[in-house]
Amino acid sequence: MRDGFISKLKNKNMAYLHSEASRESSVRVKRVAFILLDHFSMMSFTGAVDALVTTNLMKSNTVYEVLVVAAQDRSVLSDLGIGIEADVVLSAFDLNQYQVDTLIVCGGLRVRPQPMPILRTRLKQADSQGVVLGGLWNGAYFLAEAGLLSGYQCAYHPDGRAMMAEEFLDVSVSKRSFIVDRNRLSCAGASSSLSMMIEIVRSDCGNDVACAVEEMLSCDKAIEAPDISTISVDQNGTLPEALQTALQLMKNNIEEPLLMSEIAKWVNISRRQLERLFCHHVNASPSRYYMELRLTRARQLLQQSNKPIAEVAVATGFVSISHFRNCFYQLFEMTPTQFRKLCQVGSTYE
Repeated sequence: MRDGFISKLKNKNMAYLHSEASRESSVRVKRVAFILLDHFSMMSFTGAVDALVTTNLMKSNTVYEVLVVAAQDRSVLSDLGIGIEADVVLSAFDLNQYQVDTLIVCGGLRVRPQPMPILRTRLKQADSQGVVLGGLWNGAYFLAEAGLLSGYQCAYHPDGRAMMAEEFLDVSVSKRSFIVDRNRLSCAGASSSLSMMIEIVRSDCGNDVACAVEEMLSCDKAIEAPDISTISVDQNGTLPEALQTALQLMKNNIEEPLLMSEIAKWVNISRRQLERLFCHHVNASPSRYYMELRLTRARQLLQQSNKPIAEVAVATGFVSISHFRNCFYQLFEMTPTQFRKLCQVGSTYE
């Protein structure tokens, strides 16, 4: 029966539910170190870190550890005047001891792009050990200055692109907001660091986890944030108007579900036409997608509220608790009670 849940919504939900047993047996830990330069962009830094920490919460089989490295003093002042206490200073940063997988230099508007001998040395050491290197805002300058962007594309803040093009002829400076070019990462400013890191998550953990992280952290980019996380399913403006209307009707009628014949009548097409539209664009029948939509709301209520399971069942249109339990189990391979306990335990790797 569970194989019947095949629409895009199923994959979105399953990103929250990788089994703990599977996770513990095959978990991969990746350590990402951020070198904070004085007056670094706080927004760039927190955006990148947020993507990694949120991935840990998604029960992914890749777990990220974050290490903060200070360029000079242990406490680093950001562009907002807020200090961040680092785990280690750059002079004492031993790559053999910390064994990082990715090393990212955090720049900012007030970070001066000028040579830093100790930073150059550490970056070259990291490159020799196969570490992935990156730069936020103008952090890519320091990679280029160390000769580590030769033959690579990089994203850079617009104000500094002319300087980069003049100073580093062997570096391809892109107008894109972020670039992932083989083992080099770069983003042009504060807002693009999140998108850059989500691409890394996509590479490490797969598209489903990356999409779940993106929806969790980017759900409020639009003027109106949807109350059910279905962004790539029904926020597509190219979908036929009848299908868009049907999807909206379903979203607006979770507690008291409509019949398929009622939905077809509302959108002024036959039930058979409605079936064809859903199968072609959503990869599921209307009734199956509607069920998944209701179970998505149930998953959110179980995860984010203390409502009794009976109330969750009623709030998502189920007339009996047993039917609700059966449907929930078919999709998630666990009962609502088991799922709530899993949420309460939380992630071991947070």
